[in-house]
Amino acid sequence: MIERMRKEVLKWVSQHIDKTDKINVTLDNVYVVWSVKVLQNWKALISTNLPDGMYYELTYNGDKNELYLDAYKKFDNIKILINKEENL
Repeated sequence: MIERMRKEVLKWVSQHIDKTDKINVTLDNVYVVWSVKVLQNWKALISTNLPDGMYYELTYNGDKNELYLDAYKKFDNIKILINKEENL
């Protein structure tokens, strides 16, 4: 299932990449950040090494034999310091 998910991300990227950039994207550019399997269901966070800030959440519903792909763009990554005295 994970390989199928990587291939679906590659397919999505290939269909949406700016063709004028002349970037050749292969399965080697697609990697799994995190994945989990619970019973018949799968979920994975997948990204590429392209500098586009995109990441992909794929969910496989084993009951319906359906795979869903959500594409997201990362806008920011900031560090927030937490004091040990704070009650979280």
